[in-house]
Amino acid sequence: MSNTIIDIKNITAKYSQKIALENVSLKVLDDDYLGIIGPNGGGKTTLMKIILGMMKPDSGSVTFYRDGKKTDNINIGYLPQYTDIDRKFPISVYDVILSGLKKKLFKKYTEEQLNQVQQTIIDMELEELQHNHIGALSGGQLQRVLLARAIVSNPEVLILDEPNTYIDKRFQEQMYEMLNEINKYCAIIIVSHDIAEIMNNVKHIACVNKSLHYHADKNMPMQKLEEHFLRI
Repeated sequence: MSNTIIDIKNITAKYSQKIALENVSLKVLDDDYLGIIGPNGGGKTTLMKIILGMMKPDSGSVTFYRDGKKTDNINIGYLPQYTDIDRKFPISVYDVILSGLKKKLFKKYTEEQLNQVQQTIIDMELEELQHNHIGALSGGQLQRVLLARAIVSNPEVLILDEPNTYIDKRFQEQMYEMLNEINKYCAIIIVSHDIAEIMNNVKHIACVNKSLHYHADKNMPMQKLEEHFLRI
């Protein structure tokens, strides 16, 4: 039986006096695979920032649950937009993935954590690239590395923000195959403006354009989705 893992109630968020989200409510289940679509500037990224704790709403609440009980926080993996990554930063593939794990200040990573990194590298088929500088990677390779970083801590929820950016069709197919496997042990929220690709892969759809419209059936008519998508 599925349990709620994130409960968003009546969220309103503003930038200065401009409303980004207005009275948005949404429940995410612990086995969910939720696609969030909407136009640029419609509030998709704002909603993700609020879930991640990177931004506080002007009103409303976000409540987390684990096994049906309220908890202060949950383990969330995050794959940011490709454009947020500085490819000139001097760091290897291995170290990028390692940075997805938390450790106490001035303490070394544990043997268990290092084993987690190595297993994730194997699972994501990155063995041959693990010592490469991130600046030498193709778009698809970098996206695979960032996905590995997002899942190395075994998150309860995985959030992906526009993961199709700058990757080719072949890797998109591989990525969605990986996400189907990942969804067997954690919830997934994927943000995209690509309606067709989202509808082919997710379980449920939420259309965000300041307000939010949730659709339990992803097979709804494209015309109805586009109405929400274009509504201002």
